[in-house]
Amino acid sequence: MYYHRHIEPVIARIAKRKSVIVLTGARQVGKSTMLKKAYQNINYITLNNPLVRESAKENPSMFFGMNKPPVIVDEIQKAAELFDYIKDIVDEEKAKGQFYLTGSQSLKLMSNISESLAGRAGVVKLLCLSVRELEQSVHRKPFLPTEQRASTLDYSQIVSFIHKGFFPELHETESDLYDRSDFYSSYFQTYIEKDIKDVLAIRNESAFIKFVKACASLTGEVLNMSTIAEICGMDNKTVRAWLSLLESSGLVYLLEPYYNNLNKRLVKSPKLYFLDTGLACWLLGWNTPEQLVNGAMWGHIFESFVFTEILKSYYNDGIVKPPLYYYRDADKNEIDLLIENGDKLHPIEIKTTSDPNKSMIKAFRHIEKIPNKKAGTGALICLAKQRLPLTENVWILPAQMI
Repeated sequence: MYYHRHIEPVIARIAKRKSVIVLTGARQVGKSTMLKKAYQNINYITLNNPLVRESAKENPSMFFGMNKPPVIVDEIQKAAELFDYIKDIVDEEKAKGQFYLTGSQSLKLMSNISESLAGRAGVVKLLCLSVRELEQSVHRKPFLPTEQRASTLDYSQIVSFIHKGFFPELHETESDLYDRSDFYSSYFQTYIEKDIKDVLAIRNESAFIKFVKACASLTGEVLNMSTIAEICGMDNKTVRAWLSLLESSGLVYLLEPYYNNLNKRLVKSPKLYFLDTGLACWLLGWNTPEQLVNGAMWGHIFESFVFTEILKSYYNDGIVKPPLYYYRDADKNEIDLLIENGDKLHPIEIKTTSDPNKSMIKAFRHIEKIPNKKAGTGALICLAKQRLPLTENVWILPAQMI
């Protein structure tokens, strides 16, 4: 089954004003599938095919002579030689919606875009399926606590989704725990063999695997390079390079703290989030949903799920730099998530409880310390069954209603 992606109208909108549309995202999140479904009359070419890739590299002018735009080119970063030719074509023809380019290595891809296609390309990011997309919801707005969305999901379905993960292949047909394990085993091996070795000459594959597992185990926590370096036995410089690689390939997100120059006491390290909870669970050995909810990582995995669903709502609206932050000061007062909206900061607390109380949001008062900002409507996102007011300005919000 194909689930329509909420980013489809965004791509159509950008194609009316840009000649080149660049779609980035991790391997197998559904980039090429979505484009082929949305643009069935446009020629599709993948540079994963070695023969096609070599042909494109050796003779780009002939390649585009045979594959005239509009055209979808999958994994464009594998043939950087094409970018200058794309630039020449769009500058000469000046038509909109001519090239739909996808890539799973955004660092490498965006470097080529900035050099050759600056001002000519519109960039969008795609993550795995969202809960909204799985429910086939028509609600597409970026998440704010003031928005209301209905949902038919219950607790067991949410836990099952969190454990299974959100890669489209896992939801195309009915699948079981064996299918899930087979998928992630193949996915991770392909990621190491095709993506990692294309970018970094990693000599110690064992250390890299330990590094990825360390990142999964620390999801939802403030980034500590030294801790990760100690776990995988590498130095901080190497860990920093590897982390940049995970981020550019769409597997992790670094959430920056909210601060300004007037408040020196705020913690300035980002929080690390693994962007697919299913992959994180597989890496950490949580083999069943029951093991997950009874394990020590359940709170962090749940927080990662909630954060990623909110992030998807912004990416799926075409916002590539979402106004999302967290708050933590030197006295360890912390707010899981802040959403900046004009002069307001909407505070979000994330808990696995089904019985929330006001003490869980006591850190919200620290927003008053932030100059030139005021507190907007907040939310305590949890496993409660219905949306209810917690205070005059804070809602209890079930996770499935994000």
